[in-house]
Amino acid sequence: MRILGASVLVMESLVVGFAILLAMKEQGNSALILGVILAIALLLTAGLLKKRAGWFIGSALQVAMLAYGFIVPAFFIVGGVFVALWVAAIIVGRRGEAIRAALVASRTPNAQ
Repeated sequence: MRILGASVLVMESLVVGFAILLAMKEQGNSALILGVILAIALLLTAGLLKKRAGWFIGSALQVAMLAYGFIVPAFFIVGGVFVALWVAAIIVGRRGEAIRAALVASRTPNAQ
């Protein structure tokens, strides 16, 4: 679950980094500052996913991604795609961890 979530956050960080270039031409300094803060926060949060708080911060950043759409209108769509990927990472990650736990529990120690 952590690997999927981290990959979504890192990809979001890269996409926001490229969106900053678009926003600079249209909006100005406020778009640049908010974009840089969002990109750095996404990148740092990927490392915090070992703890439960990292998942809550990551979810809050998904809302921030959607809100960045008010600065760069295309981010309503891009943010929506990443929110869907975030939810999918949580659901698929939980399933994968449950399957892994069942597999580990079903193994019997080798008799030697």
